[in-house]
Amino acid sequence: MSHNQFIPLNRQFAPLAERIVAEATVIDNRILRIDHFLNHRIEPALMMAMGRELAARIAPFAPDLVLTAEASGIPPALAVAVALDRPLVYAKKYAPIVELPSLSRIVPSPTRGGDYRLAIAARFIPAGSRVALIDDFLANGGTARALAEMVDEAGAQLVVVGFVVEKLFQHGRSLLAALDVPIATLAQVERMEGGKVVLAQELP
Repeated sequence: MSHNQFIPLNRQFAPLAERIVAEATVIDNRILRIDHFLNHRIEPALMMAMGRELAARIAPFAPDLVLTAEASGIPPALAVAVALDRPLVYAKKYAPIVELPSLSRIVPSPTRGGDYRLAIAARFIPAGSRVALIDDFLANGGTARALAEMVDEAGAQLVVVGFVVEKLFQHGRSLLAALDVPIATLAQVERMEGGKVVLAQELP
């Protein structure tokens, strides 16, 4: 029986959902900007509250460590790691120099254009460890999929993934479906139209 039947993994987190609806800037009905409190200017109290909420949803999956990618994934992942009292590992981005042996993937950037490299020193993801992957946005799912591949290459187990915001219309959840792991999100955006954000109904 699925964990999802018992844990509201995708319930809208009201303090975040309300801020998105009231304050988000929408560009071309595609780009959602909430960088004034999430990932450029950061409000610590809100970030820690989101971390506690996301941690509560993923705690039943008993992760040993939290994994993310720099840079915008670090604040929410750190808040989750603090709440869980687990170490945080982040993949370095662009042209990183990390200790060998390393795990790495080339990932396309939908916002910047071109590609970038993610890299992690292999010893920071011990074989057999249980990993929770946390990031700020789930859009196309490319970064999360690359991190999941690195977890697998390390001989570790990805047990859950979590995001602050999911843009359902970009179908990243479908890309991650093959991972067969639970996905937790704090806010789900169904669509953006007329400069406004329309949040989804609750997901299963």
